[in-house]
Amino acid sequence: MTTTPTTTAQVEDLTEVAARLDAVDSLAHLRERFLLPPDVVYLDGNSLGPLPAAVPPVLTDVVTRQWGADLIGSWNDNGWWEAPLRVGDTIGALIGAAPGQTVAGDSTSVQSYTALDAAVSLRPDRTLLVTDPDHFPTDRFMAAAVAERRNLDLRPVAPADLPRFLRDEGDQVAVVSYSPVDFRTGELFDMHALTRAVHDAGALVLWDLCHAAGALPVELDLIEADFAVGCGYKYLNGGPGAPAYLYVAHRHHRELRTPLPGWTGHADPFGLTRDYTPAPGIARARIGTPPILSLLALEAALSVYDGVDIAEVRAKSLSLTGFLLRCAEDLLTPFGFTSVTPSDPHRRGSQVSLRHPHAHALTRALADHGVIADMRAPDLLRFGVNALYTTHQELLTAARRLRDITAEGAYDPTPRASGPVT
Repeated sequence: MTTTPTTTAQVEDLTEVAARLDAVDSLAHLRERFLLPPDVVYLDGNSLGPLPAAVPPVLTDVVTRQWGADLIGSWNDNGWWEAPLRVGDTIGALIGAAPGQTVAGDSTSVQSYTALDAAVSLRPDRTLLVTDPDHFPTDRFMAAAVAERRNLDLRPVAPADLPRFLRDEGDQVAVVSYSPVDFRTGELFDMHALTRAVHDAGALVLWDLCHAAGALPVELDLIEADFAVGCGYKYLNGGPGAPAYLYVAHRHHRELRTPLPGWTGHADPFGLTRDYTPAPGIARARIGTPPILSLLALEAALSVYDGVDIAEVRAKSLSLTGFLLRCAEDLLTPFGFTSVTPSDPHRRGSQVSLRHPHAHALTRALADHGVIADMRAPDLLRFGVNALYTTHQELLTAARRLRDITAEGAYDPTPRASGPVT
């Protein structure tokens, strides 16, 4: 392959741009809220957010005092029982949800199944369940499971094709399940327009916010979303396996029936009655005993957003991803990299994905050179940015190291697997 070397002038220009943008960054001080390892450029927060500084002391207190000393009394004395709703409301503030509509606990897969099954039960006379064919696997798997259980026809329809599909078969659609951000490419879809189209057809919509919450403004109440789910461990930085959350709009609470009527969602959980009576409001979406250690770690992690305007987060995120796209164009295109992330800022989430046939090998080599990103099969390198701690200089460093590794062939094109996680 013939390559065009990067000129010194290009690199100097990018260096100056990065320095200028970082110098005017109004969110730069928020980096101090994280315990980031030195000499590491971390661009994988769209898979696992780094450790917030507020988490270790909270976990120490939870383990040694609340659990160790106060024991079972902590369910009352330290607010353990209310934690799913309390943390849910904190997340709700980040996703445009008024209090009393969001509950935290269980995994994203469980919350997705719960939301889908509850949603289709609200449209009992309709036969179609629609999902994105490129949805994250668990969303597709759960949609298939609910469709089978409910004897529905599962239809894969890309967001761009939804208006046409709804014109033809909208009167039979019960629920549409989408994500506002494509987890592979970082493409951003118009939540408001898609929600309106679904409602015009008389159907309900479920949004998976895993790659949106905490990274960009989400206005669930404003767009009149019906259901939403999301994880706590990506941009919310709640730690590996952090509890997920479920949002259900107030207008659906009275009729809401979940497929897993767990004891903590009972109207009188300690009354130990024989029959199930759902609790009022979003509390009926509680299922099992909440995972207190991880739930309180998530609550502490969410404090990194204290006093932060999500609009400023979005503005910096777009600056970061736009700059990385420019770095890719100037430094990486000559070496066979192509961007699959939209250059239009209105169509871009908080990541940049580059296509290269040796994506896996290059991701591994980058890690060896202090840059942590990830890849998605078969050939996408993903670079997630978080405006709370990522800098423009770090993105330039990542692009330059990737360029040098590729130019020098300093990677194994067929690396042996280091484990199941890519």
